Amino acid sequence: MELKRVVVTGLGALTPIGNTVSEYWDGLTSGKSGANDITYFDTTHFKTKFACELKNFDPQNFMDRKLARKMDRFAQYGIVSSEEAIKDSRLIEDNVDKDRVGVIWGAGIGGLETFQNEVLGFASGNGTPRFNPFMIPKMIPDIAPGIISIRNGFRGPNFATVSACASSANALIDGLNYIRLGHADVIVSGGSEAGVSISGIGGFNALHALSTRNEDPKTASRPFDKDRDGFVLGEGGGALILEEYEHAKKRGAKIYAELIGGGLSADAYHMTAPHPEGIGAIKVMENCLRDAGVSLEMIDTINMHGTSTPLGDVAESKALYKVFGDHLYSMNINSTKSMTGHLLGAAGAVEAISSILSINNGIIPPTINHLTKDDTIDEKINFTFNQSQKREVSYAMSNTFGFGGHNACVLFKKFEE
Repeated sequence: MELKRVVVTGLGALTPIGNTVSEYWDGLTSGKSGANDITYFDTTHFKTKFACELKNFDPQNFMDRKLARKMDRFAQYGIVSSEEAIKDSRLIEDNVDKDRVGVIWGAGIGGLETFQNEVLGFASGNGTPRFNPFMIPKMIPDIAPGIISIRNGFRGPNFATVSACASSANALIDGLNYIRLGHADVIVSGGSEAGVSISGIGGFNALHALSTRNEDPKTASRPFDKDRDGFVLGEGGGALILEEYEHAKKRGAKIYAELIGGGLSADAYHMTAPHPEGIGAIKVMENCLRDAGVSLEMIDTINMHGTSTPLGDVAESKALYKVFGDHLYSMNINSTKSMTGHLLGAAGAVEAISSILSINNGIIPPTINHLTKDDTIDEKINFTFNQSQKREVSYAMSNTFGFGGHNACVLFKKFEE
């Protein structure tokens, strides 16, 4: 069967460097760091005392207090980012068939803070099991797409994807395929995460995954730098409206880009570490190119997973050369995690938005905080260090990899009739 074309007709972002898409893009292109000391809890006894928190975010600016209290922060972030995208797309104004609009949303963990607080509350009591009646719905990752559909009346496919840090990229790929195959006209897709919490920081510290550069948090996320010492935890949400092209054309929708392919793979190697030769990363990029039906020479830029971990950055850099060969040296590579931190399950969507905006604006955001060259990483690669670079972009790829060896890659193309 002939697959339908899928375009992007709306964007929404809630990030540590901007609470809207325009603010996020301004933060990216100016090289703004979202890292600072943690304000949510006392970090006195923690190895890491900083993160990329949202700034000036109040859920009651978007929903009433009663509803906000029924949701974990990750779901609040999903509501806010998705509603910016829905408004941007004019779906509601254009009175689309809501039976044909679905929501596919990613979250790597879901309501971690809710579970943490309920257990702490029980442990500090007298043993009587008094739990919030909304504890379970606040925790489950699929509550975010559920509430998005309830608020908007969308009755199409509705579920959550969970694949650690690849979750929202998986959601985009599922959305792409549901529309391609004719199961929906529109999918509200993306992801959200709220891991900056006692258990989030404590758990990642126990894995030795986080940077401990407490004296200088703004430069702590430094992908591909010799002195990188772990990732910086971030939070927020990103939403994309994926739409069948003829459906979008008929209603005169604004089209940002075309989503032309998605790749998936597994490392099959280790619970938390990447394969040292990047085997899963190689496969996922090759699978994405094959799915999109384009040659590797057409790719202009890749937003790498690039978390700022000692092992991950080297493995992904090796994978890039094995896939792209010498064409790699004519591309712009970057890692926006250097600015936003690592948004875990929301990373794929938030970084896909950056790729789309690079296509629309002809600008590659920088990989900030590069101070010292790493001899184990190919110096001929243009990592767009420290400053944005202007470039005409027709094809933009975005990588996301997750604990458990889950890999997802999406490819966007400049829209043409």
